[in-house]
Amino acid sequence: MTRKRLIVGISGASGVVYGIRLLEVLAERPEIETHLVVSQAAGLILAHETDCTLSQVEALAAHAYPPADLEAPIASGSFATDGMVIAPCSIKTLSAIANSYAADLLSRAADATLKEGRPLVLVVRETPLHLGHLRLMVRAAEIGALIFPPIPAFYGHPQTVAEIVDGVVGRVLARLGVENELYARWKDQ
Repeated sequence: MTRKRLIVGISGASGVVYGIRLLEVLAERPEIETHLVVSQAAGLILAHETDCTLSQVEALAAHAYPPADLEAPIASGSFATDGMVIAPCSIKTLSAIANSYAADLLSRAADATLKEGRPLVLVVRETPLHLGHLRLMVRAAEIGALIFPPIPAFYGHPQTVAEIVDGVVGRVLARLGVENELYARWKDQ
């Protein structure tokens, strides 16, 4: 069996629960190898929004790297992966990716993913958006990223925040080719 290899990034925007839940789901899938990088700002957000520690989140991944480790395997395009997701993706991280500014491991891994033509899903978590944010999204999309705002699909009648999070995470995983039953598909209930 060939293992699927995915990079998961968590950046410093509200909504770290999306990245954590993604890792929880992937940790239950032995055929998927995860490589995690958590930005320094995400570590701060983690403390505000969850009861999880950084080490607990890192333990969900097969491999975890510090954000300054530009020698990590995921910094190179020659390190074969099946794609990358950044959930949540801050505007700062979006800006770095859109401008090919690879100053840390998170933006470097994203840049390597794009240059190799692999899927990059950016769960951009910001509202409201001004024109500069929108232009960054367009620029990132033009170079190959998929902009994936974590907007819930209410046709599945989610009853809890956890169901809303699962709906977003399930759709993200589907975009990366990971089959799952986390969300209700339209007209499939």
